[in-house]
Amino acid sequence: MSEWTWEWTGYDPTAERLRESLCTLGNGYFATRGALPERRAGLLHYPATYVAGCYNRLESTVAGRQVVNEDLVNLPNWLLLRFRLRRTAGAWGPWLFPGTHTLLDHRHTLDLRRGTLTRASRYRLDDGGVLRVEQIRLVHMEDPHLAALRTVITAEDWSGEIEIESSIDGEVINGNVHRYRALNRHHVTHVRTGAHEPDTVWLTCRTSTSDISVALAARTEITAGEAPASSVLRPARQRAGHHLVIFFSEGRRVTVDKTVALHTSRDTAISDPLGEAVDRVTAAADVPTLLDSHAAAWERLWRRADIQVPGEAGRILRFHLFHVLQTLSPHTADLDVGVPARGLHGEAYRGHVFWDELFVLPYLNLHFPEVSRSLLNYRYRRLTRACRTARAAGRSGAMYPWQSGSDGREESQEWHLNPASGRWLPDHSHLQHHVGSAIAYNVWQYCEATGDTEYLHTRGAEMLLQIAHFWADLAIHEPDTDRYGIRGVVGPDEYHDGYPGAALPGLDDNAYTNVTAAWVLTRTLELVRRLPAWRREELFDRLRLNTDELPKWEEVSRRLRVPFHQGVISQFEGYDGLVELDWDAYRARYKTIRRLDRILEAEGDSVNRYKASKQADVLMLGYLFSPSELRAVFRRLGYDLDDDLWCRTVDYYLRRTSHGSTLSELVHGLVLARARRAEAWQYVHEALEADIADIQGGTTGEGVHLGAMAGTLDLVQRGLTGLETREDALWLNPVPLPALSEYGFTVHYRGHWGVGVRRRSGQLELSVPDSDESPIRVMLADRAVTIAPGETCSLIVPDIAPDGSSRQA
Repeated sequence: MSEWTWEWTGYDPTAERLRESLCTLGNGYFATRGALPERRAGLLHYPATYVAGCYNRLESTVAGRQVVNEDLVNLPNWLLLRFRLRRTAGAWGPWLFPGTHTLLDHRHTLDLRRGTLTRASRYRLDDGGVLRVEQIRLVHMEDPHLAALRTVITAEDWSGEIEIESSIDGEVINGNVHRYRALNRHHVTHVRTGAHEPDTVWLTCRTSTSDISVALAARTEITAGEAPASSVLRPARQRAGHHLVIFFSEGRRVTVDKTVALHTSRDTAISDPLGEAVDRVTAAADVPTLLDSHAAAWERLWRRADIQVPGEAGRILRFHLFHVLQTLSPHTADLDVGVPARGLHGEAYRGHVFWDELFVLPYLNLHFPEVSRSLLNYRYRRLTRACRTARAAGRSGAMYPWQSGSDGREESQEWHLNPASGRWLPDHSHLQHHVGSAIAYNVWQYCEATGDTEYLHTRGAEMLLQIAHFWADLAIHEPDTDRYGIRGVVGPDEYHDGYPGAALPGLDDNAYTNVTAAWVLTRTLELVRRLPAWRREELFDRLRLNTDELPKWEEVSRRLRVPFHQGVISQFEGYDGLVELDWDAYRARYKTIRRLDRILEAEGDSVNRYKASKQADVLMLGYLFSPSELRAVFRRLGYDLDDDLWCRTVDYYLRRTSHGSTLSELVHGLVLARARRAEAWQYVHEALEADIADIQGGTTGEGVHLGAMAGTLDLVQRGLTGLETREDALWLNPVPLPALSEYGFTVHYRGHWGVGVRRRSGQLELSVPDSDESPIRVMLADRAVTIAPGETCSLIVPDIAPDGSSRQA
């Protein structure tokens, strides 16, 4: 395999769903899993197509209760193309697929550079002949409504008739996640089919409650040197098919081209989804031309986004970038969508939007700022709903949901299934109010990276003010300590959702929640001071805020409590009173303890009793903030955060974390790269392999972990360089990591397209392309430099000694 291709050989039924996720193709508007075209959904395979933002809400009965869940909808399968041979007796044989005949060869190749998936199979037929099937597919990156599948069938040592069925299959459900099987999964209704002569079939349907109209049209053409024996368009109740019969002589080669157009009623600048789909597919170019324009679009993306790292780590990073761009491409900038935690690759988490943009936007800000702005607008459009949710809870400001979907209401499930015990348990994850701080952080970082003061002073300011208002209102003054506390929340750890034996869920003074809330209040107050007087007055009037509240915001931003114990930062108040877990015993008893919460619950116990975390919580602070900025936040709160205290905190929680989330290794890798470099690579390596090796044992087949994928890119772009965008400058504080000692990428910074950053041989090279823009100010730990357009600057940085320590080059 080259640095641009990934290959899977052989047919392994147990690994097919994993491969299908990893071979998903998309363009930011829609994506299709990398399933075999001849297979419908079943236990082994799961073909599926998802349109960004296409959700539907259904009611189900769970554990005797009525619950409502909103899901990203699995839409009709455009990919279906199958074939069968006429037997000697005249009857048609079974449809061919791996399992019906002996496979002499079977391989899939994912071409990242061109954005295509190629499949090659050779079947041994019953009479001893061989049939070769080669396919290439694409989901078009230039025209986001088009996809295509080219199938080339060759008869080796065989002759006879083949029937080919090219269909759009409307008989679909959301069946990708096995543990959701007890829920209502039938989202598609009102299926209609039809034909448009001479070679096109179509299918329309609606989502059952959100009432989104969906239309697909498929054009199937044969290149065989002569006309097929028969060609019939067969619309049926749930499936629209085009059936062709072709006679093969020995050595003959036939090409079947299937071109598909997909539209929904959420699209702009259309009148009717069906009419638009039929018109678009009718006017579409042939498949070779589509392949060329598709590859050209990908080439433009790679010029803006590629990251160069030698070796296997570089291959994986490019693979991660490929999947990020398929979910969040420039087409996303025209859509009202957020960052789905599992991409457009599967149905885990029901396609919901959590806090994953916190790990995605730092990369996008410096490559595709228009996409970042669109993702922030997704949050802005739901600001009114977040304010309404806060009022319903008796709070001021904006209380954003932990899980968001179509309209911004809280989509977190009320009950979740523990597969280890088979029990449905109450879900308190909606108490993760720290998602509001993540949104504010994203707004601030986007504006710092882009210099987009227009956004900061308008939509960004509205979000920051309402989120800050929520934190100031939620904070309760504690007279005994003269500090403020935030009670009844859940932190990023997620394992701990309450105190042992407590009647009500939630924890008090989660350190991550309190520190990030203080940061939000500080940044918001800073923004208020910077705003022009007329804009400040207009904003406060529009949001019905009173400037008399600002002194309290200032006080809360300086007096929020951070708990400590045994010389480390406490994850939350009372953490020190929890029981220590016998980690060695559990590791010896179970194959993996990543989901320790499920293991303990199945044993009749609760993870709430133990000092055990699912993922980074306190240490997330070291991921978001540079050491100097984190010290400044603590200093403002009246605490001294020195290097020794932070290193003790890192060591403490490192020993008590099960890494039940793919984000955990990512965060620990970056934090350790700054705090304990010698151990960082272990975690960085696991973060890189989280999805390709499916380290969580089956979860990747339900969708990739998009935040973790994007986070590995940010780990190079921001983590290893110490890159920050603040105070109208690029800040750099390179971190030497032996396994990633060389890297290169370009960024888009405040009007400068293609600012080059390259590290090699102990030097960091910065190049600014020629333009009419202003020079860039670069701040390092010991000096500042200014680089004008057209200039290149080489800076000496610490090199790597054989023992992993740093030395001056």
